[in-house]
Amino acid sequence: MGRYDFRPHRVHQAVTQLLATEKLASAPSWYNVIAAVPPTQTLVRTQPLKHHSNTRGSRTRKPSKLFQPEKISYKEDRLRREFFGDHPWELARPRVVLENDGTDARRRDWSHIRQEGRPLNGESVVQRQMWLMENVPDMSKAMAYDQARQEFYDERLQEDVERRVAKEEAVATGAYFGKSMLQIGMELEDKEYERWKAWATKEMMTEEQKRASGYTSVDNSSESISGDDPDLDAGLDESEAPIPAED
Repeated sequence: MGRYDFRPHRVHQAVTQLLATEKLASAPSWYNVIAAVPPTQTLVRTQPLKHHSNTRGSRTRKPSKLFQPEKISYKEDRLRREFFGDHPWELARPRVVLENDGTDARRRDWSHIRQEGRPLNGESVVQRQMWLMENVPDMSKAMAYDQARQEFYDERLQEDVERRVAKEEAVATGAYFGKSMLQIGMELEDKEYERWKAWATKEMMTEEQKRASGYTSVDNSSESISGDDPDLDAGLDESEAPIPAED
């Protein structure tokens, strides 16, 4: 079949042959529908007109990626890539994917970065930067990014102060929040360190015993040869006695 798959156009024909040979007891529910509305016969996309002038001797080459979807890009994509490249940990914050529906510009006023009913995140910086670039005269991309980023830092600092004060007030009234994430991480790290310390101590003792056993085996062999054994001494004396001469 090559690069193209024509099997969808032959579905009705194949089912008709199966019904004629009685290999199918009854026609599928979509049989009449596909007969009335067959698949499209257009296998290629409409190529856009090229307005540039062809030079003499040039060949018209057929595009090799006709069946791939076109790349969709927006102006905000470059701004998002820059912000999240400088602030990768912002991607680790929990976020609801249904926050944006594509019509934020109609309901939001990005003349200020804080929006009612919307959490502060990296997208707020992007939209604020876009608003500054489009509405403030002589505002470059770098200047708008610095201003939006500074407003973002100030709002985040205010949120941290409010959260810290709220926690201190709650603790003063008897609330208990348990261990923080930092304390839990330190306990897990200490536990893993103690486990490794016990394993390392055991391995060191094993190596020391192997090394000591090697030296002990050599000393025992020398002691066994030079030991004070009466039977061994008697045997040695007999072997050293002179042999009597024969008459």
